[in-house]
Amino acid sequence: MVMRNVLTAFLLGTPLLFAQLEEPVETPLTPKEDALEQILSERESQEALDKTIVEARKLGISDQAILEARFLFHVDRAEDAEIAALLPKFLEREEKFELSDSEIFGSVDDWQAVVEYVRAIAAMQKGDKDAFKHHITEAFWLSPRQGAAFAPHIDRMRLMDAMKAVRVDLEKLYPNTLDDESTSLESILGDRKGLLLHFWSPWSRECEATLPDFFLTAEHLAEEGVAVISVLPETSAKVKTDAKAMLVSTEKKIPGAWIVDTKKAPISNKLRIQNVPAVVLLSPEGEVLYNGHPTNEDFWKALEKLSPEIKRPEMRDD
Repeated sequence: MVMRNVLTAFLLGTPLLFAQLEEPVETPLTPKEDALEQILSERESQEALDKTIVEARKLGISDQAILEARFLFHVDRAEDAEIAALLPKFLEREEKFELSDSEIFGSVDDWQAVVEYVRAIAAMQKGDKDAFKHHITEAFWLSPRQGAAFAPHIDRMRLMDAMKAVRVDLEKLYPNTLDDESTSLESILGDRKGLLLHFWSPWSRECEATLPDFFLTAEHLAEEGVAVISVLPETSAKVKTDAKAMLVSTEKKIPGAWIVDTKKAPISNKLRIQNVPAVVLLSPEGEVLYNGHPTNEDFWKALEKLSPEIKRPEMRDD
């Protein structure tokens, strides 16, 4: 299930602000209204969205509404490359935008802010820091209330920039999570193509909920020549005990290596890990190839650069 993005919530909430003050009146949707609702809410897959759009066009849904639906679809799925690919369509409609044709924008400034947002994402995809900074600043200026949606991309760009200078010491020793032995990242990496560091915590609900999916990913990567190490950033006795208990109670085989970060010069600080789960993909030389959330499409693109055979595995239905 995809959690609704902050930007989507703001956009879809805008036209409803005054309607919420009135008593709700239940009236059946017309076929066109139903089609519009379908394209704006579809999140299952690209194929499902394309199918709803075909039906929507037959019922006269405007190109503006369809563009907005595609935008919301990719925003909610955190698909930055696909958002960037929409830029020509946004620029094509920039001058001829009519507020009356829109289904999600509450003002012309909101529309222009999202155009700047898409420009910023396109610049980020190209690694153009100056252009990204310019366009995301313009987006903030045009629609400050959407700042909570824009801010994560600023953090992302700054993190990417900082990681260019980082080199991880692969020879450093770390204690194992399940016993008192110590091991180095280098010994686990061996002659593999790359090394994935998975930062987690037994106290994180998201980590606990996604652990089975992580196991699937770790097994797949191991088969494709990528070493996987799960790192516990906290070093307190309590969290280590809980981490060990969670792993021991797991019914399935635990893939990869499991270590605890060090108190002195922790790797989590070096890699600027602030939230879990997080993953960092390293080259055999200790260079950072990706740093961020495991669901981001850029993570899988970085993995595919290491090995074209690596494909995102099917996750659990539950």
